[in-house]
Amino acid sequence: MRLVYRHTLPIRIMHWINVIALSLMLFSGLQIFNAHPSLYWGNRSDKGKELLTLGAHRDSAGNLVGTTRIGGHEFTTTGVLGVSKGSDGTPEVRGFPSWLTVPGPGWLAMGRRWHFFFAWVFVLNGLCYVGYSLARRHLQRDLWPTRGDWRGIGHSILEHIRFRHPHGEEALRYNILQRLAYLTVIFVFGVGIVLMGLAMSPRMDAVLSPLVEAVGGRQSARTIHFIIAWAFVAFVLIHVFEVLISGVFNQLRGMITGYYKVDTDGADPGGTDAAKPDETISAEECSHD
Repeated sequence: MRLVYRHTLPIRIMHWINVIALSLMLFSGLQIFNAHPSLYWGNRSDKGKELLTLGAHRDSAGNLVGTTRIGGHEFTTTGVLGVSKGSDGTPEVRGFPSWLTVPGPGWLAMGRRWHFFFAWVFVLNGLCYVGYSLARRHLQRDLWPTRGDWRGIGHSILEHIRFRHPHGEEALRYNILQRLAYLTVIFVFGVGIVLMGLAMSPRMDAVLSPLVEAVGGRQSARTIHFIIAWAFVAFVLIHVFEVLISGVFNQLRGMITGYYKVDTDGADPGGTDAAKPDETISAEECSHD
């Protein structure tokens, strides 16, 4: 075994700032969404034209029934979407449940403040990350796919399907799927969600009117914003799953302390090897930044 300095301090700080900012943006965003839990396409929000709506009605016995309607298809989602338990345990009409919203179950004004504050934290942190990555050539060296990466994309897909993860020196290099995922999250999801958030603001009409028109209207921007938000959630869930199955303690150590234990004899990199002392390596070229 040997210990490699894999993630520099600025990258680790920006990573954890992103974790906090994205989490609170999502939860406060759901708070805002609950004020009008429907999505539309275009500039108008006409009743009956919803693409998605979280609603409720009473059944023949007078009980509240939560529903989720996507296009012309309606599903009963009582207890999760449309109707969920309130603070006193009784069912309440609510798009997303209160335990998923911050700063409170029905505090729209403060939810907007939280959302916008952490949105700017997310933007500034993202700009710092891109600037730092370009300056340190992390983006060009570690994230931009090479010709060899493209040639090996089929093999990489098969290895992921089989839940086989690289060990040793190979574990220090992002594969093609990781590179494409990170680039998509940074430059498609990240940029897209910020632009759509700005496009929803009436105050940005004069500045971003071409963008609003290009996506079909302010309601379209809101729908795209919502979709990208859940694409972020999907990415995070996959990312956490990969961390769990590829050596959770080793991965967390790398993102907390910067040091990552490299397996040199085929053993589990998340475990220990008492027979072989760790060799600490802090060479700049070994770092992912």
